[in-house]
Amino acid sequence: MFSAHTKTKLMTTPQTTNELQTIRDWLRYAVSQFEASDVFYGHGTDNAYDEAVWLIMSALHLPMDTLNNFLDAKLTSSERSKLASFIQQRISQHTPTAYLLKEAWLQGLKFYVDERVLIPRSFIAELLHSDLSPWIEFPEMIESAADICTGSGCLGVLLASVFPNAAIDVIDISQDAIDVANINIANYGLQDQITATQSDMFSALKGKKYDVIISNPPYVDAPSMATLPAEYQNEPQLALGSGVAGLDHTHTLLREAAQYLNHDGILIVEIGHNREALEAAYPDMIFNWLEVSSGTEFVFLLTKSQLS
Repeated sequence: MFSAHTKTKLMTTPQTTNELQTIRDWLRYAVSQFEASDVFYGHGTDNAYDEAVWLIMSALHLPMDTLNNFLDAKLTSSERSKLASFIQQRISQHTPTAYLLKEAWLQGLKFYVDERVLIPRSFIAELLHSDLSPWIEFPEMIESAADICTGSGCLGVLLASVFPNAAIDVIDISQDAIDVANINIANYGLQDQITATQSDMFSALKGKKYDVIISNPPYVDAPSMATLPAEYQNEPQLALGSGVAGLDHTHTLLREAAQYLNHDGILIVEIGHNREALEAAYPDMIFNWLEVSSGTEFVFLLTKSQLS
């Protein structure tokens, strides 16, 4: 799935830092360094230029769309030192830019992230952006929803924006993840609508019922886990791997979700590249594969009646 990367070492000398005076200088330098390194892109960008713009502008607390206004702005000594450190960590340690900046973006919203959680990336976010049409006709009538394996809580925040009248539970086995999710819930002022709960899947949800359950669970299979780029190895491994075939968490969802869904409830699950393995494991189940930007291989929907 991925090829392994050999770490390289970058040496940014004080002289180099002093020679780079403007944002234009630092942008050129960062792109050159990224291109000459073995960094892996996959946490919001797919090329050296976009990665450099994101790192530099956010590190300097400047809006991304104002780059041209500030290209020739000179940096202070402390700002230059900060950028030098970030670029060095990005290359020599393969630290994802999202962790350096403590931010990630999903559907135009900014979320706090750090090494305690997976960096947000989910096709379910695209589907929520379209209000899950045509499966849900009236979003305002959804009264309850849950996000299982929530991580940073980003999908829970998106659920709240799509279903304004719903009480939402976000669930994760990691207390660290729950702590980060609560930061994002508070940042969006959603404490009255979203509740974050530490739980191993459904174990702490006895008696709960939902109109909608979504999940972007761990789904990387064992062979792929062994060859992940260093950037992904710097993420919590608990949030990535899911057994030999990458389906352990999905099996739990399919086995238990029905008892937590209301009569007309739906389950939506993202499974990465595991469609063939999933359909082989459940030959009698008719999965509804939802179309996202990369195709119809990655997210399925099942109704409660289908699960039952």
